[in-house]
This record gives sequence, C-alpha cells and structure tokens, in this order.
Amino acid sequence: MSSYPLHTPPSELQGNILTPEGWISGTLHFSRYITGISGTATDPEHNKDHYILPGFIDLHVHGGAGRDIMEGGDALSAIARMHAQHGTTSLLATTMTAPVADLELALQAINTVCQAQQKQDDAHRNMAHVLGVHLEGPYINPGKLGAQPDYAQCATLTEVQRLQAIAPIKLITVAPEMAGHSALIHALTRCGIRVQLGHTLGSYEDGVAALEQGASGFTHLFNAMTGLNHRAPGMVGAALAHASYAELIPDLIHVHPGAIRTALRAIPYLYCVTDSTAAAGMPDGEYMLGRAQVHKCLGGVRLADGTLAGSTLTMDQALRNLVGLGLELADASRRVSTYAANHLGLALRGRLQTHCFADMVVLDRNLQLISVIVEGHRITPDALTDSINSY
Repeated sequence: MSSYPLHTPPSELQGNILTPEGWISGTLHFSRYITGISGTATDPEHNKDHYILPGFIDLHVHGGAGRDIMEGGDALSAIARMHAQHGTTSLLATTMTAPVADLELALQAINTVCQAQQKQDDAHRNMAHVLGVHLEGPYINPGKLGAQPDYAQCATLTEVQRLQAIAPIKLITVAPEMAGHSALIHALTRCGIRVQLGHTLGSYEDGVAALEQGASGFTHLFNAMTGLNHRAPGMVGAALAHASYAELIPDLIHVHPGAIRTALRAIPYLYCVTDSTAAAGMPDGEYMLGRAQVHKCLGGVRLADGTLAGSTLTMDQALRNLVGLGLELADASRRVSTYAANHLGLALRGRLQTHCFADMVVLDRNLQLISVIVEGHRITPDALTDSINSY
C-alpha cells in the first residue's frame, strides 16, 4: 500500500489569520503541522483579504453524498470526502439506534478508516479526519426516539467496552433516567468517553444529577428532550442553567433563531453540529437513515410522518448561519471548531497555532470556501475552480 509522506512539503497561506490571540494579517507556514505564524494584529474590516480559520469539526455526522454510516463498507470514506468539500477537517462518525449486530458492522467499517488514516494511505487522503465514533444509540429512552428506530435499550458497561474494542468511541449519547445509566455515566467518564444527554424524557433533576456524575454535554440541544417550562424546567432547563458544553443544529429548521440566541447567552461553549444524513449534498428525494427511509424536501429531512430526521446541513453553511444571526466571525468560528475540539480534549485541533495540525479553511469575504486543508493536504472543493492553486 502506498502512503504519502509523514511530512508534507512546506507551504504557506496569506490573509487574515484567526489565532487564539485574535486576528493577524500575515503568513501562516505549515507542512502537516503549523510551523509558524507571522504578521501583525489586525481588524479584518480594515482590509479585503481572505479569512483563514481553523478547519471545522463536526461531532455528529450520520451521512452525506447519498451514503449512511450504518451501511458499513466504504460509506464512511464517501461521507468524509463530501464533508471535507464543505470545510470539515475532522468528524465523528455517528451511529443510529440499531440491533447490536448492526452496530458492530458499522463500527468495524469505521475502525478500518481510522486505522487507514493513522497509516496515512493515499486512498484516505482527500477526506475529513475521522476522530472516532459518536454512539448516539441505542442507550436512549424509547419514549423519545425522534427519528431513531425502535431498538432502544439500557446500557451496560460491559457492552459499551465490547463496542469500544471494535472502534474508538469518543462520545456517547445516553438518556440518564434509564435504569443503571446514572452509575454508567460515571464509569464511562472514568474510561475517557465523553457522555452527552439526549433522546431523553428525563427531568431537570435527572439532568443535573447526570452532570454531577460526569456527563459533559447535551446532544442536539432542544431536540428530542424535555423542554423548558417554568414549573418543570426539564432537560433543556438543566442545560441552560448548568452546562458548559452542548451541541446544537443551526440549520434554522431544528431550532428557532430565538432559541439559538437563548442558548448562546446561557451555555458558554455551545458548539454546532450538522446531524447530517445521506441527503446532505444531494437533490430532493428518498434516502436511508439507518434502517429508516427519509425524504429530503425544501432543505429538510423527515420521516413519512413528518418527524425531523437529521439534516442536510454542512459546516460551512452552519458558519454562515451563525454570522447571519449576528455573531462575529471569530465567535462563530469557535463554535464550529474550537469548542468541539476542547470538548473532546483535542489540544492540537480546532486552533491555528504553532505545532497544531494544519487543519484550515480559507474563505472569501462572502464566507464562501476557497480552500480546505486537512493535516497539511490541500483539498479544493469540486464546485470551485483550480484558481486556488495560484493563491
């Protein structure tokens, strides 16, 4: 098997560089890692140069390009290639609630990609880096399935560890009110797995107790969880009152802009995900989400009964939506990259800083992608010309 060099040829980008310390007008040098950043502090409003931002990190990806993670086989490779075309440089392959045998097959395929990317083989070069697995089911409440198939069950540490032995599970969604899950949350966090609360009928008190046990976030905030009422704050209330991290789908379909603004004021490290399905990047029509058939129409994805079933969102559009809601670009960038990296403890991703992975996006002044760079390798979006090669 051929492989590309561990150290890609030195290269550079020039423009408005968003660093952890603020904007710099200058030059970013990189190979596989960022080797240096030089320039002067700037306000991008004072020039017309391109923006250079950390690559997007999506911790909730079910599919894209007509393919679904649960298919196994080469589906993940096609999905990761499509999302890279939209600026995602790292992602978590996200499973659906399913029989354990189906999960095992999906995890085996995910692990194959993870192993191949570690070896840096050419076949897995032009795609987003797969960080591991977000196990969204089956450890959820059967009364709050949303678009998940009806295979929900209570979890055991033994079963999760067996699945973890197949592929690296980095994040797991659980309903904390289910039998045995409170103790499980504590055990999983001790194993280094991040736990998010979701697909839950749990109360405010259940949410607070789960956070005390080590849960660190909430899965697609507002969706598939008990809502906020002034006498029964619900799981949403627990998130707004106590969470440091939560994921949210900013497609402006799943969550009203007013609710997004509420969450932004309440949760300091609110970060964005796509919850994308096979329909992402595809025309209207019928697609699969796990074992369910879903329909894409007018930008949304739904089951036959009208239930929202994931999205067609891509991370570049998520960034534009956040800016459209009034966020400054630097703040929006952190919410599609840095905060997700921090949530997983990824110190070398999600930021433009010397010694970090060279995961970057270049955008024009209209926030349209010009170039995507994954670990130093340039990926030019198919929809654009090759003019970036002379940039």
